[in-house]
Amino acid sequence: MVAKKSFKDSLRRLFLLHTLVPISILFVLFLMFMMINSHFLLINQTTEAGKKIKLAMEEVYSSYVKEMNEAAALASVLAFTGSQGQVTEVFERFYAFNNRQRVKSIMYIISTDGAILASSANYGSGSSDFALQAVARRMHHQGLAQLAETNHIRFSHDRYTAYTFAREIRDSRGVLGYLIYQLYEPDLQKLLFVQNNEIAVVTDPYRTIIATTNNLTQGLMNKYSLTSDAKGYVWIDDGKYYSKETYIPLSNWRIYTLSAAEGNRSAYLSLAVFFAMASLLLWIVIQYTARIFSARQSRAIDKLTYAVRELQSGNMDSYVYIGTGDEFETLANQYNQMLQRLNELAAQNIELSDLRRVIEVKHLQSQFHPHFIFNVLETLRYAIVVDHQLAQEMVITLSRHLRYSIGNERDHVVLGEDLEYIAGYMKLQQIRFKDRLHYHEEVDQTAKAALVPRLMLQPVIENTIKYGYRKRESVAITVVGRVEGTDLILEVKDNAGGMSRERLEEVRAIMHSQDNRAPHIGLHNLHRRLVLMYGERYGIEVDSTQGEGTAVTFRLPYRKEETTDVQGAAGRG
Repeated sequence: MVAKKSFKDSLRRLFLLHTLVPISILFVLFLMFMMINSHFLLINQTTEAGKKIKLAMEEVYSSYVKEMNEAAALASVLAFTGSQGQVTEVFERFYAFNNRQRVKSIMYIISTDGAILASSANYGSGSSDFALQAVARRMHHQGLAQLAETNHIRFSHDRYTAYTFAREIRDSRGVLGYLIYQLYEPDLQKLLFVQNNEIAVVTDPYRTIIATTNNLTQGLMNKYSLTSDAKGYVWIDDGKYYSKETYIPLSNWRIYTLSAAEGNRSAYLSLAVFFAMASLLLWIVIQYTARIFSARQSRAIDKLTYAVRELQSGNMDSYVYIGTGDEFETLANQYNQMLQRLNELAAQNIELSDLRRVIEVKHLQSQFHPHFIFNVLETLRYAIVVDHQLAQEMVITLSRHLRYSIGNERDHVVLGEDLEYIAGYMKLQQIRFKDRLHYHEEVDQTAKAALVPRLMLQPVIENTIKYGYRKRESVAITVVGRVEGTDLILEVKDNAGGMSRERLEEVRAIMHSQDNRAPHIGLHNLHRRLVLMYGERYGIEVDSTQGEGTAVTFRLPYRKEETTDVQGAAGRG
């Protein structure tokens, strides 16, 4: 006879299995995430550092090129270089420019034969003067109009310049001399220190280093000596760095940003070790808890307790299944029956709420018809006296409108169809008001295909006509429609004089109140109808400018029938 496993041991093994496996998977996923995240974070930080340095270097280069070209053509510079006249204006312009720059410089004006005519360096040195004179002679012999190159030149007080901008000074007589700017190396280095980056190097097209934050990158002849492997890594003194090259087209410079690969990896490795130790401790605690849990043999009661708690939190699907064949199974069956009954009652409650909502919508919708009938019949009364044929036409149009407005076969219609009836209604009103009433539509074809509540716009237009002539002899009404994302936007705008700010706020308060007891309920009913149908996000907004007009904006969800013909509604407006 095969020995049966005890319930206690089976429960403990099952508990440990379902706990240890997720922890192991989580640990492996954590390590993988850390490795991948570390790599991408390293790449992103290095790349972003290169972009920041690129922007700074482009600004320096473009500003000096622009200033060099403008200064070399100044009348004061030409006059001084040609006849050694007054130099005050030349220095004033240079110092004004230099003080605005993040990278400061030294200015020289040198004649074609190498004589230094002017210099902003307080104290020069023989070697620096000789180097700049050599630049001027070389440009003169080679016929160079301008020059930009790397030149590390030592000046007084151990200050070094790293880059040279030079341009010829020319007038109608020919080349008079050369204007030279020497950019300070420390100022260039300051631009290389950016956040989340350890080493940065700027080189010219020949890999000659212009500025660097670490001299370990320098090779022979001040060349950039590092070469990255296929994965973009370089080695400096047994340290592994990720290297990213950024090219500056304006100056043909190259920026190399380097970030240590070992630092981030060490930090993540420490986190991984901590996570592993915490997982081990958690596993020990879970094992101990499993022993206590299995010893009490409380699996069934825990299921029932958990199900009751889920029900308390609002989970109406927290059914429990216990097949122990004892009292716990009976309790579970009774609990399931109770939960089933609760779900049935909740469904009935939702259905009743929906019915109440539909009844309220129908009630609100029914309040629109008296306004419509009264206004049209008032117009018809005048038409009968004036023209019997016109009155007959109005009766036909009115009957079509009544049939359309009181029909119960559809709660929603295509906007284009509703606009057709609005146009007919406006035709009746224009018979009454003649040239004093104008109507225009600006509705997209896409919007005309939308489904909207029937007769949604008519109460707003009725109110405009009813109150507009109190302030204006002539009233113009425009209906604008468009689709914005998943919403349909409809605007009814008029030029009927608008309302005061106080009256506008009063109308808005009435419109957004759920229990409106004001005598004017038109906009309130419209807004409540849309809110009940579509939710709080939708409805009506009113804006008005006193002395100009009012705009009523409808926001509805954009919905359309699968096969909808709106061609008959096109072409108006």
